[in-house]
Order: sequence, then C-alpha cells, then structure tokens
Amino acid sequence: MSSSMRKISCKMMLMAMLVAIMGTSILGSSGLPAAAAAPSTAGTSVKSDGAADLNDVAQLTAFIDGIMKGHMDSFKIPGAVVSIVKDGKPLLAKGYGHSDMEEGKLVDPETSLFRIASTTKLFTWTAVMQLVEQGRLDLDTDVNTYLKTLRIPDTFPEPITLRHLLTHTAGFEEGGVGYQITTDPQKLPVSISETLSKHMLARVKPPGELASYSNYGASLAGLIVEEVSGTPYNDYIKKHIFDPLDMKYATVQEPIPASLEPYAVKGYARENGQFVTKPLTFEGGFRPAGSAAVSALDMAHFMIAHLQDGRYGNKQILKPEFAKLMHATAYQFDKRLPGMALGFYELNMNGLRVISHGGADPLFISELYLVPDKQIGIFVSYNGGDGGAASQGLSKAFFDRYFSAPELKLPPANAELENSLQKYAGSYQFTRRNLTDIDKFFSFMSQMSIAVSDNRLSIGSGAEQQVFAPIAPDLFQEVGGVHQIAFRTDASGKSTHMLFDFLPFMPLERTPLMDQNKFWFLLIGISIALFITVLLGFAYRRGDIKAMPRPQKWAVRLSAITAAWALATLAGTFVVVLNMDMLDRLSRITPSLNLYLFMPIILVGLTVAILALSVMAWKSKYWTMLKRVHYTLVALSAVVLCCFFYHWNLLGWHFG
Repeated sequence: MSSSMRKISCKMMLMAMLVAIMGTSILGSSGLPAAAAAPSTAGTSVKSDGAADLNDVAQLTAFIDGIMKGHMDSFKIPGAVVSIVKDGKPLLAKGYGHSDMEEGKLVDPETSLFRIASTTKLFTWTAVMQLVEQGRLDLDTDVNTYLKTLRIPDTFPEPITLRHLLTHTAGFEEGGVGYQITTDPQKLPVSISETLSKHMLARVKPPGELASYSNYGASLAGLIVEEVSGTPYNDYIKKHIFDPLDMKYATVQEPIPASLEPYAVKGYARENGQFVTKPLTFEGGFRPAGSAAVSALDMAHFMIAHLQDGRYGNKQILKPEFAKLMHATAYQFDKRLPGMALGFYELNMNGLRVISHGGADPLFISELYLVPDKQIGIFVSYNGGDGGAASQGLSKAFFDRYFSAPELKLPPANAELENSLQKYAGSYQFTRRNLTDIDKFFSFMSQMSIAVSDNRLSIGSGAEQQVFAPIAPDLFQEVGGVHQIAFRTDASGKSTHMLFDFLPFMPLERTPLMDQNKFWFLLIGISIALFITVLLGFAYRRGDIKAMPRPQKWAVRLSAITAAWALATLAGTFVVVLNMDMLDRLSRITPSLNLYLFMPIILVGLTVAILALSVMAWKSKYWTMLKRVHYTLVALSAVVLCCFFYHWNLLGWHFG
C-alpha cells in the first residue's frame, strides 16, 4: 500500500468520526516544520524564472540536508535515505540517521537495504511490460489465458486483462485480515500461486469501470510473469531488472538473502520516548506487491532507466516504445485530473506531470517520483516515525523550490454552478474495501461526508476542514490550496462518485444507506438506550419481578440477559475488533477475535428467544400495554444488532 494511501485513510478516520491511505494532512498542509519548509536561500543559484538551479549540486545537497534534519527531529525518524537523479545521472544520494541503532550503524545510500513495500510493484509492472514487448503477453487478453495453476471466476461478461491489473481497474474487492503479511520468517518461502488460490478475492465490479488499488491484482501479475516466463518471480526480477541495471543491493526475496543480510535496515517504532526495534513484516505469497528491499543508489539506477526510456548505460530493459507506453496515461476517472499509467499513478506537482508510486508497511515508508519531461527522479525512504508526513513535505518543498507553482486564481463565481451543489452532498466511501469477508467491518469508519456551506463544498471541520469551490461542471478547486476533486453524476444529475486528484488509484462512491455509519450509530444508540432501561428496571424492580408469575418472571430475566449480552457484544465489537493492531489484524487470526465471534451468534439465539416471548407477552397479555410495547422494542433492538453484525460480516467466521 502506498504511503499516500495510508495518509488519506488516516485523514478520513479523523474526519468521519475520520480515515487513511494512507494519515496526516495530505489534503492540504504538508506537515513541514517551518525551518524545513522555508530553508535559507542565501548564496543559492537562481535561474531567470526565479526558481533555484537544480544543477547546483552543492546547494541541492544543503537544501535536502536542511529538510531532512528538520524532519528527523520533528517526525521522530530513526533513519532515512534520499536519491535524486537528473539527465541520466545521480545528483544526490545520502543517508541520514541509523540503519541499526543498537550497533550504531549509519545509513549508507549505496548499501543500506530499505524495505520499499508497495513500490515493489514497479518491478512487477516493468516485468510485465518486458514480456509484452517480447510478444509473450498481451495487455488486452483475458488473464486466464496465461494462468496455469488457478482460474479467475467469470463473474462478469468482461474478462480481466493485464491492462486492468496495471491500472488497478480489475474490480477485485480488498482483503487481507489474518493472512496478508507474516512476521515469522519460518513460514517462508510461500508459493504465490497457492496463496492467491487460497485467498482468492471476489470480483465486485466490472473490469475497467473504476480504479481500486489492489495488492491481489499486483500479485496476480507477478504470478503471470512467473508462469509465462517459466522463471520463479524472485529470479526473474533479479535476472531481468536488477542485474542489467547493476542493482547489487536489491532483492525481492524474503527473508533477505544471507549475502545481503549485513546491509538490511532495521525498522523502529516509538515507545515511551525511545526507538524500539520491531520485527519485520513479510509479504509471502503476495511478494510481487511489496517484498523488495533496495538501496537508494540502486533505486537511482532504476529511476534513470525509466527516465531514459528503458536504458541504463549500455543496457536496455525496455524498448523506448514500450517504456513510453508504460508511462502514458492509461485510465482516467476524469479527463481533467491525473489518472493511471501502466503501473505508475499520475500526480500534478506545481503544474508538472509526475508519475509516481509509494509504499508503506508498519515500519517503512517510501516514495518515488519521476518527472519525465524534466528527466528528474526522486526516491526517499524511512525506517520509522511519521515518514508519510515527511515524504509529502520533502516532495512539496522540492517542487516549490525548483519548479515554482503557477499562481492559482479561482474563476469568478458562477451562479449556475453554485446553485446546484446540494447534489454532491452526502457520505462517500472508498472503492477499495471488502464486501464478502470480515474485512468489510474495517471500512465501517472509513467514510467521508461532503457538506454544502456558503456555495462551497466542505470536508471535515475546524482545523481539518478543507473547502472546495466549483470551477467547472463536476469539478472543484481547493480554496487556498492546490488540490482538485471531481465527481461523476447519474442520469438524474445526482453525484455517484468522487475523486481526489492525488489519489487517482482510489476513487470514492456514494455510501448506500445500509453502509452509512451514521445510520447504524442512530439505530445502535436507540438500542443502547433501550437496553440500559431494561437493566435499570431489572435492578430497581427486583421485588416486583419476584412476585410475577413464573412465565412473566423468565421473560423479564431473558430481556435483562439479552440487554446485558448485547451491550457486551457491542463493547467487544469496538474494543476488540475495530481497535485491533494492524499488524495483528493482517498477520493472524487472534484468539480474542475467534472468541469474540461467538458473541454475535449467542446474541442471535437470545434474540430468537426474546422475540418468541414478545409474541407470548401480547398473546397472554403480560403486564400493562406500555410495558409490552417496551418489551417488544427491546426485542426489536436486539434484531437491529443482529442485522448490524450480519451486514458487516461479524456473524460467523468470515475469513478470506
């Protein structure tokens, strides 16, 4: 998963409750410390257009040093590395901080192996394009034509193609709870084919309709490379990408080969004000989506090859026409916004077209940016701390300094556009989510509300609020910022989907009522209130209850047991399940989760019983009418909770 994805999902979690994709304020501010955001320009070479001269390597180095020093302190980062290339050669490759704090090892840009997570996908996509170049793969042929050990179901009339995989438009749901990663190297190596067969994800949208970032899709592409080439994935990437690019400190093998182990960078978390070493995570059978560990200088070689249309030195890993095809726009949600190339996603950085990819795991965050028109590439990686905010800050500072942003002016107010904003208001959720497994529940809070105020659209509130003004039909510009959002509308004119310009691989779609957390919070809130009245009544009317006839007495007792169990199950849902540590969630099915899942099932049994006794209460005229109504409402509240658990795949053991 790219770091920009982590950032936006965290942002959404804060906004909706608020989310992600991938945390920090990617929607607006860069998170830069003041000192890093505006370093001294004394003695800097300046071009005639007012931008600093990127060819002045001494000044570039001083500039990056200043930013990195500020970030290492402000974002509590133990180690980092940066490489920048231009016109076919490295301009800068530097390490900062430590690769191993216990042994006092400093980061070495030539040899330190940083885990790059989803940036690995660029190697997989490049391998696919090599086989396309050779005529062994076709971008628009059904992937089942190439698969030998598994078959993708024919859920829709349209088949999934490699073009769909490379643009994340295959239409797979998202999954991973309990199996996406592991921290146990003894479980490796793992077959890509067996993993994808065992954990096959459902096809939930027709291919080509919408982007939805997919680790499964990237892993499937890696399997195709393996099965069509006849070479194991790890060996293929080494032989056809790393070796010709002289990438000696690079591997997609897990765990890292013994020969490279001395150069492995450790990952750190912050605990009680100290950096603490944490176990590395492994992708196993999903390694084409995120297993690589690479040095910054070797990533410079890879960037140079892509910027030079597949050439590095006297080696050509892609013919120019296929490199250009890989870099060209292949899918767009809206023609006015950045879209997807074949593997890379597009960004607009100060008016420049940038093709990019990032990666994040629980410990490492990396970003890679290529500017083909300027022959510039940037790679940065961190082994702990808030690397997401740091990478966004670094890229913003770099482009602001060397490629000044054109002044943005909102067009004059347009009454026709402003009077139709209400159609965009409402709740939206990411296309990247699960529908069929327990994973679905983890998107419960990942929704975004769009509100209309003063002829503007707003997201969030207070310091986190982002405001967007209409500038064209279905297109909005951030007020006081650089980002844009676009909408799709149906035949009636109501919006159905939206997209942020910096997340072309992950649009959002309007949230149906049954998926809206506000809808469920309302029903759950009413249910909780009713359950509390039952327990309070049971506590204060024990004498009256004892005097009741036996059937009525047991009916009251059952309502109290159901209410108490329902409240306990709800508490378990939000304390045990929703707050699961991400590492635990993606690497194993914990005993606490397995035990918790008995609770909704028991609640169903209690609900059936209390419904039956509700019928009996009316038939035999237990108590007063008001009390019978109250008893029935309590039973219906239990039904509501059972529906909640069923809808969010918490009723039973729905593991992928």
